[in-house]
Amino acid sequence: METTTRGGTGLAVPVLVLASGIVAIVGAFLGSGVLGGTPIQLAADGWLNEDSTPLAPAKGAFRIWSLIYLGLLAYSVWQLLPAQRRSARQQILRPSAVAAMLLNAAWIWVVQAGWLGLSLAVIVVLLAVLARIFVLLARTSPEGTADTIITDGTFGLYFGWVTIATVANTSAVLGAAGFDGFGMPVALASAVLAAAALIGVATAWLGGRLAPALALSWGLAWISVGRLDGGLVSTGVATAATICAAVVLIAGIVLRLRRGRRTLPA
Repeated sequence: METTTRGGTGLAVPVLVLASGIVAIVGAFLGSGVLGGTPIQLAADGWLNEDSTPLAPAKGAFRIWSLIYLGLLAYSVWQLLPAQRRSARQQILRPSAVAAMLLNAAWIWVVQAGWLGLSLAVIVVLLAVLARIFVLLARTSPEGTADTIITDGTFGLYFGWVTIATVANTSAVLGAAGFDGFGMPVALASAVLAAAALIGVATAWLGGRLAPALALSWGLAWISVGRLDGGLVSTGVATAATICAAVVLIAGIVLRLRRGRRTLPA
């Protein structure tokens, strides 16, 4: 692991992180419709609602956003502390954190405008930024329990959830374009879910972090719920989503425990 402490940094970039966190949270309120904007489920002709495509999670899945936004707010404030301004780990992370939070707000604004195709481009870039954050965090050691929970926990959940959100967004764009899954929608949806599960297992293997697996398995499980209880019922997709959720969760737990044993002192 790399060393994570060096000379302190000024306030400009940490304050930019805080401002970006506030922008992301305000964007979330707009996306919920609380501040007068159109709820995400109703925007873009309803293609992002829970019954729009076979890969859309049920409504309950989106509760995870409350935890992610709480974590982003906590991180935005915590990284302002003097000790964190001296942290090399935080210094290399801040630019990507700013990009992720601003992209999150941009995605909401794009969807509010009804630009479904552009929303896919934005969320793919967001996923790439979160993947970079995951790599940066995997290369450095957390500087205590607070760092583990606030930094690794928050961005791990964020990465895992945006992985499944990207799948749902892609499915929505294809559905809006009239794509029928080559006449085999269940088989294609199952293959996509298996690919998402493979990403989750690979993430757990490479980084040994549990949070991404928790968020990804959460999203997969809620896809299963949506296909069993909603306007677009599909037992086949529900079964595939359940199996994938279980695989990701078990792999995440096992690989995290293995990593923990390797790091115990002799």
